[in-house]
Amino acid sequence: MTVTGEQLDVGVGPWPGDPPDDPRYDPELLAEGDRRNVVDRYRYWRREAVVADLDRRRHGFHVAIENWQHDFNIGTVVRNANAFLAAEVHIVGRRRWNRRGAMVTDRYQHVRHHETIEEFVSWAARERLPVVGIDNLPGSRPLETTTLPSRCVLLFGQEGPGLSDPARAACDQLFSIAQYGSTRSINAGVASGIAMHAWIRAHAGPPPD
Repeated sequence: MTVTGEQLDVGVGPWPGDPPDDPRYDPELLAEGDRRNVVDRYRYWRREAVVADLDRRRHGFHVAIENWQHDFNIGTVVRNANAFLAAEVHIVGRRRWNRRGAMVTDRYQHVRHHETIEEFVSWAARERLPVVGIDNLPGSRPLETTTLPSRCVLLFGQEGPGLSDPARAACDQLFSIAQYGSTRSINAGVASGIAMHAWIRAHAGPPPD
């Protein structure tokens, strides 16, 4: 990364010397440089090649979030899911969501849509994945004192109301995130990152170099 005055150049310039003879590399990126927000090991790779490599290593957890009111947290949830290499992100409710917060990571992350909670729950049952709700509801157990299942779906509600009543009823387990300040709740984007990292600490090794 090079900084000149107020200009910030992210990534790398054109490939120096003879281009590599490898189908994973994108001729246009090799010629013009790669300014994408990707880790160094994927510099100059075609998007399809990056996704294929990620698919070989995806983790056993999925992430789902309700979207009844165009929740602005969804982009952050998708970005977190990409960072922690979730198998898929599931959006329950409205199909449209604000992609701005995803910072283009949705190009590398599988995202599936379910129109209703019932449709989502049927899918999870077919896949034999327990639905783990994350919300500070009465009766929820502290996330800090448990180990999340190695295969599961982490389900989040939307900003304000949290998990809907049908979503709560669909959860096989329900956990809360400890809070110590005056605010009643933290947003789904932050909660998703905390919960995914809890799964990572329990089940994942170090990331590749």
